Amino acid sequence: MEKIQHRKLTKKKILQRIFLITIGASLMGVGLEIFLVPNNVIDGGITGISIMLSYITGWKLGIFLFLLNIPFFFLGYKQIGKTFALSTLYGIIILSIATTLLHPVPAFTQDILLASVFGGIVLGIGVGMVIRYGGSLDGTEILAILFNNKLPFSVGEIIMFFNLFILGCAGFVFTWDRAMYSLIAYFVAYKTIDITITGLDESKSVWIISDHAKIIGDAIMHRLGRGVTFLNGEGAYSGDQKKVIFCVINRLEEAKLKEIVTEYDENAFLAVADIAEVRGGRFKKREIH
Repeated sequence: MEKIQHRKLTKKKILQRIFLITIGASLMGVGLEIFLVPNNVIDGGITGISIMLSYITGWKLGIFLFLLNIPFFFLGYKQIGKTFALSTLYGIIILSIATTLLHPVPAFTQDILLASVFGGIVLGIGVGMVIRYGGSLDGTEILAILFNNKLPFSVGEIIMFFNLFILGCAGFVFTWDRAMYSLIAYFVAYKTIDITITGLDESKSVWIISDHAKIIGDAIMHRLGRGVTFLNGEGAYSGDQKKVIFCVINRLEEAKLKEIVTEYDENAFLAVADIAEVRGGRFKKREIH
């Protein structure tokens, strides 16, 4: 059996990853030290624990961010791989340095709501960039993956329980209104991470089953400028042979595509789903003639 060779990252890719992880980790440092920490607002995960420990002990936040995340570097190495672990370690080091250097800088705003919202946005962009380029700045996800094998909960549910516990602790360490602001910051950061990872393009995959598949496919190609793929399908109940159309569009083209399908076949089966990323193939938009 032929052994599949592991393809190493090129120097260009490595430099790109280092640069973008540096930017991402630095942005997270800005979100923490310029917005959240001075206003006693925390984020979830290991970062939230680090902020509370820093407040209680008076030690620098960067020390706790480094020390508490190091065990997850080794877990990540075993669970996910060398590249992920090294990217994570590098990101954590940059984050620790950034928070230490930024600590003397005064808060950008004293308005707690503004600090929570904009701190969450800046932090979310930073974390999203690091995740997008192969690392992590918080060990919560790795911990959740480990617990997932032993507990009857999904990774997402474990992360949610863990973060609710941490955000609840903020009420005792700071005040309950700060805990509620922390929840706002966490939610904003969570949504921003999502957008940063998937991008703003919001591509959608479309599946169409129709007796007029050829005409609909041609119309999509010529009127939307999108490439389509015809697949052979068979109805499980009827046994009829059907042509299945598959294509990728963006969210602005969804209404036009539905209009095209309805125009040629009102009874066509149409399924539309969100997809995170599209690469390669012939899914890029062509010019509309």
